[in-house]
Amino acid sequence: MSSDQASYLVARTTISVEYAALMGNGHCPLGMYVIPSPDNLFVWDVVFFVHQGYYAGAILKFRVTFPENYPEGPPSVRFVTEVFHPLISQDGDFALDWRFRPWRPKEHHIFDILHSIKSAFKMETLDKLRGEDCINKEAFRYKESAQSFASLATQSVHLSESESALFDRDHHNRNRGTPHSLQFQKINSEQMRQVNEKLGLQPPGTKA
Repeated sequence: MSSDQASYLVARTTISVEYAALMGNGHCPLGMYVIPSPDNLFVWDVVFFVHQGYYAGAILKFRVTFPENYPEGPPSVRFVTEVFHPLISQDGDFALDWRFRPWRPKEHHIFDILHSIKSAFKMETLDKLRGEDCINKEAFRYKESAQSFASLATQSVHLSESESALFDRDHHNRNRGTPHSLQFQKINSEQMRQVNEKLGLQPPGTKA
């Protein structure tokens, strides 16, 4: 077995173990749903429901891509949903350096990255960001005015809830040609009734 093959096998094993570990208490952040791509274990798709701060109410899709030498090298994170944020470039790339500089393979894991992403949307984290850590300088400058920043963050929230953001599978530039694995679908009232029935839920406006 060559060194490249051995490295690839280690990466696959590590990624599999870390995905299983997300089931551990506190490992997967609340509000995040993670699934590996059915065609590639090295690609994970995530939906993040933001519950607090400037971005409360946002529904954000992003993708985690592992290198073939993981965990020696860090994954990359790219947001499929457009979002105005100091740590997210115009192409959707998320800057990990603010939290993982340098990357330490024996200390850092994927659940650390997921928690850092969630933390990046909290007001206390945004308030502490430094300009050198931010890849979206325009968003960082707006951070100097809380009112302006809140307005633009709210625009990102509304955009994330739009039909094109929720239902469009064709974000080729950000998905790099492969549709996001976690997709939302429109359902009519009858389909909603059937879902509620399967889950044992009462329809809205009814009494038990």
